Amino acid sequence: MDLLTYPFMVRALIAAGLVGLTAPAIGTYLVQRRQAVMGDGLGHVAMTGVALGFVLHTSPVWMATLVAVVGAVGMELIRSRGRTSGDVALAMLFYGGLAGGVMIINLGGGSTTMLLGSMFGSITTVASEDVIAMVILAAFVLAVTIGLRRQLFAVCQDEEFARVTGLPVRALNLLIAITAAVTVTVAMRIVGLLLVSAMMVIPVAAAQRMTRGFTTTLGLAIAISVTVALTGTAATYYVEAPSGAMIVLLAIAVFMVMTALSTPLARRRAKAARSAEEVCTRDDVKV
Repeated sequence: MDLLTYPFMVRALIAAGLVGLTAPAIGTYLVQRRQAVMGDGLGHVAMTGVALGFVLHTSPVWMATLVAVVGAVGMELIRSRGRTSGDVALAMLFYGGLAGGVMIINLGGGSTTMLLGSMFGSITTVASEDVIAMVILAAFVLAVTIGLRRQLFAVCQDEEFARVTGLPVRALNLLIAITAAVTVTVAMRIVGLLLVSAMMVIPVAAAQRMTRGFTTTLGLAIAISVTVALTGTAATYYVEAPSGAMIVLLAIAVFMVMTALSTPLARRRAKAARSAEEVCTRDDVKV
């Protein structure tokens, strides 16, 4: 494969693999707790961090991580209050982050075109220092989402029950939000800040068409995500297109295939369930 002879493609493929691992790892929990759009909001907030990184001549990845984490903590505090005005506050936080990024980059003498790679993904924007930062951040995401999977699942499934069992619900909720923020910055070079939410949600939704258990759904979602991330990134070497758009469209295609395959599977499961119920009914009658 001649694309592996180019250092920028090797860096891009490594980054794509990290995105494929981390996005559904946290996305499974977000889907479970019906916060599928959280990644989209954090992507908007992280735009301010990217702009600050360019203006201050520091790493956009680390600066975006810092700003996204602060935004994630703010989002969780707003959510935990449960007030009806929370939606308005979150909307202002999301769009304020996007507007702030555009304003900062212009006031710093730059152009909004500098943000395009971070907004929609670009394989040529992945530098060596970005790969190092992404490896560190991805290791954190996987350590949290896999190492604490039982506790996080309990909180996402039923907060009240988790609180009764003695779990630190508020701390775990904050950890989920912070992990989602970190994942956003891991994905921004390849998928883009405006499309990262799709990689958190679509592979998980596709996996749910074929699986039932949480662990199997998580495993299949990661497999789907890694496959489409690597395939989409490699495809952009041959087709001049944003890597984020290519990856997301492939993920949607996989979702459609999974949906088509799941229909007969669901029918077989329903038929088997009916048969088992009929057997139980006959046994009860005999008794």
